[in-house]
Amino acid sequence: MSLPGSAVGHGSVDVCNYTKLRPNLRLDSSGSAVQQAQCYLNNSMTDTNLAEDGDFGSQTDAAVRQFQQCAGIVVDGLIGSQTWSFLVFWANSNTSVC
Repeated sequence: MSLPGSAVGHGSVDVCNYTKLRPNLRLDSSGSAVQQAQCYLNNSMTDTNLAEDGDFGSQTDAAVRQFQQCAGIVVDGLIGSQTWSFLVFWANSNTSVC
């Protein structure tokens, strides 16, 4: 699936502002990039209320997998370049992915 304007463009306001870094993340990752992902997950799906604490624990893992399933991408619980792109798109859109 191709996402038109999947990156937040120059002059656009990003809904989450913990960091601009987009490293690969997985269960047990931690830090500001995890906070960014948690914020994006909270803004991409209805009924998702993750603590934006920077701890990629079991709740964040479950939310990532749910997001990936709803977005129609590989469900592996990893946040790599494809998942980041979809998270940025959906978190900054006017609707939820699921």
